[in-house]
Amino acid sequence: MDYTPIVEQVYNLYWLLPLFLIAGFLKSAWFKGRLGEALVKLAAKLYLDSETYHPIHNVTLPTDDGTTQIDHIFVSRFGLFVVETKNMKGWIFGSARQASWTQKIYKKSYKFQNPLRQNYKHTKTLEAALDIPAEAIHSVIVFVGDSSFKTKMPENVTHGSGYIRYIKSFITTVLTEAQVQTTITAIQSGRLTASWKTDREHVKHLREKHANHD
Repeated sequence: MDYTPIVEQVYNLYWLLPLFLIAGFLKSAWFKGRLGEALVKLAAKLYLDSETYHPIHNVTLPTDDGTTQIDHIFVSRFGLFVVETKNMKGWIFGSARQASWTQKIYKKSYKFQNPLRQNYKHTKTLEAALDIPAEAIHSVIVFVGDSSFKTKMPENVTHGSGYIRYIKSFITTVLTEAQVQTTITAIQSGRLTASWKTDREHVKHLREKHANHD
């Protein structure tokens, strides 16, 4: 029996395997999240003066029940801006008071946690760790990707580079330069090392937490 055709088919499929793996990686939640964070980071680099708005990215902080991970923090005289990024597509429905929001893609709907509630834990963690007024800490949500809001959103829920305008709308000085530098030092010294290990442990903690709630 001639096995050549079978061998050739297996060989052809072998070369397709890397393409399938790459396609799966590009569609993964991890990659979409990292891409969204990169886009927000790029917009900040282009439109926020780094001498005024001091950026700190991918900050994982210890909490009483594990860890919390913050996409971006911008420290300035005008306050501390805590940014949560969502890279999503489709129509987005939600309000400040709802526990879950809805993503609709064609005829399918998906529930996801209200990002304002998610970011609330981030702001409270920073409030407990830093010696600055709670009023100086601002929550900001940024949606990137091919998505659009279908309900009226709070002003701190933005799309694309809209978060830049929101941050720049704060023009009253609330922190001295000394407080700004002290805050940056406190965040940098209190954060966990940015690494794959830290990310994996944080994800593991989230999965265990969700499993316990089920």
